[in-house]
Parts: sequence; C-alpha cells; structure tokens
Amino acid sequence: MPFDLTEDQTLIVDTAAAFATERLRPNAARWEEEGSLDRGVLQEMAALGFAGIYVRDDVGGAGLGRLDAALIFEQLSRGCVSHASFVSIHNMCSWMIDCFASDEQRRKYLPKLASMDLIASYCLTEPNAGSDAASLRTSAKPDGNSHYVLNGSKAFISGGGFSDVYVVMARTGGDGAGGVSTFVVENGTPGLSFGKNERKMGWKAQPTAQVIFEDCRVPAENRIGPEGDGFKFAMRGLDGGRLNIAACSLGGAQDAFDRAIAYAKDRKQFGKALADFQATQFKLADMETELQAGRAILYEAARRLDAKDPHATKFCAMAKRLVTDMGFKVANDALQIHGGYGYLADYEVERIVRDLRVHQILEGANEIMRVIIARELLRA
Repeated sequence: MPFDLTEDQTLIVDTAAAFATERLRPNAARWEEEGSLDRGVLQEMAALGFAGIYVRDDVGGAGLGRLDAALIFEQLSRGCVSHASFVSIHNMCSWMIDCFASDEQRRKYLPKLASMDLIASYCLTEPNAGSDAASLRTSAKPDGNSHYVLNGSKAFISGGGFSDVYVVMARTGGDGAGGVSTFVVENGTPGLSFGKNERKMGWKAQPTAQVIFEDCRVPAENRIGPEGDGFKFAMRGLDGGRLNIAACSLGGAQDAFDRAIAYAKDRKQFGKALADFQATQFKLADMETELQAGRAILYEAARRLDAKDPHATKFCAMAKRLVTDMGFKVANDALQIHGGYGYLADYEVERIVRDLRVHQILEGANEIMRVIIARELLRA
C-alpha cells in the first residue's frame, strides 16, 4: 500500500484481500448469473468483523473507523463489487442503530447484525423522492401509544425481500426534513410486502425491489430516537456511505485494471504484445495515475471523517464524485484494452463496468456531490 497504514490496518487489508481472492472472486460470475446474494458468504465476512465495522464492541462490533472501512471495501470489491457494496449498506444500518438507538434497541439488534444472523436494508429513497429525499411521503401515524401504522413505499432498495430488517425513514410530522422519523421494521410484519425483483444493468447478484407498507403496524419501541430526528440521522450516515461506495468503485476499478495489464502482456497483435504498443502503455499509465489520485482523496476524506474535521462533508463529497467517476472510466478503459473479448462475460470486465455504473448515482448522485462541494466553498 502506498500510504502510511498502521500495523492493524495492514492486517485488515491483507485479511480482506485474501477473502476477496479466495471466496468472492471465484464465485462472482456465478452469483450474478443466479441473481442472488450468498447468505453464507455474507456471514463469513461478518465473522471477520466486516458487518459491524464501526459498531461498538460491547454489542459485537469491530469498533473501527471510516478509513478502516474504506480499506475493507476497496479490497472486498476486487472480488465482487455486488457483495461488497451490499455489506456497505448493511453497515450503514448497523451504524445508525448503534449511534441513535436506545441501549435496549442496540442490544436487541446489533449482536445479530454484527454476525449477519440478521441482514439489514436501508430505506430512504422513494419513487418520487430521490435526490430530494426530504420530500419523502411514506407516513407513520401513531396508533395509540404502542404502535405506528406505516403507509407508502420505498424504491431501489438493495436486499428488498431478502433482508431481515429494514431501517425506514417515514413521515411522522409535517413537510420537510423535520417531519421524518426512523423505524426498524422486521420482515414478516403484517402489512410489509415487496415489489418484483428489479431487472438492472449491474449489481445483479443483489436483489433490488420496492419495499411496500400497507397499514403496516410497527411497535412504538421500534422507533429509533425521538420523532422528527430521522432525516438528521439519515444525512449523518451519508458521509460514510459515500466513502464506502467510493471505496467499492476503487476496488472494482483496480480489479479491472489488473486484468487489463495481464491481458495486455499476454495478447499478441502484429507480432508483439499489446503492452509493447505505446498507445496501450499511455492508457495504462493514465489509468494507474487516476487510481492513485482517487485512492489519495478517498483516504484523506476518510481520515478527516474519523477526525471529525469540519470540512469532512466536503471531502467526502469530493471523494465520492471523483472516485466513482474515475472508477467507471478506468473499468471502461480496461474493457477497451481487452477489445472484443472485453465485451464477453467470460472475461468478467464487462460485469465490473456494469456494477460500477450505479455508483455515480446512489448515495447522492454526482450532480448532488457538486452541489454540496460548491455550497461549502461559497459558504467559506
């Protein structure tokens, strides 16, 4: 690693890299073809501490930081972007419960989330509330003092129908961010149902579906924190989520790049290896430069978030914007180096390209990242 990592962080990198090589990479194509996550493999990742990365250790978490998480997701994505990115979403849910829930709620859910005996999905986005998340309409109305009744739907939910618990933002008050609260809704709750598994360009190993609430009665003790604080919780989780998705882009792009170098050295045209042509060399040089630049800003943003730097949100937005754009470009360039073979599923680069494309959209589209960056600059 070209950065000053601690001995523990080096061990984290080595552990995640070995798992990606041995357990994820050999199976990624099969998982995509089957269209399903491997629950057993997810639990193997949990056994390594990767399901409660920044959850406190009194409930089974690893108690690590945001830079540690970025290192983990970068390496896991070199094996399977789809599984790694799903675990990043699960970690966001675990973190939200650890930070904002009561001690009783923490002890009820977090040990099983840390082991992935329970798998969690994050439910913020709605069919008509994407970038404008504060306009969400899913409602949660009190039913006496013991329950809330939820009505509405969430869209593009990774793990919809697969996960065991859903961390849901729903409206308990008036319009705007201040009317939103957070609930944990368990699978099997009457009134909770799921749409069809969406047909997607990438992330095909992840089931993605609408999560639908129709007079869904949720116990009042499943509300996380006070009424009206849910949107604040969601926004505080996004800085870390953006870093994780950037790390997944970096790892996927690095895998595509490694495959491109190996192919360029092996493939012969006009009597010599592709790697001997200056055009190929220049493309590889640019790709390596972009990967290293992306890695630098990602790690810097993660360090700032760990340090509670007042400019951390801007750096997280910059890292997410730069690394996800760069990651898709590098993966696409790797496909180009493969020529026609890059377009074939057997070479697996095309899967990486498709998996990375959505990273420029989720956790806040990159256009929104520019809004955040500009706002912080002009506020100074």
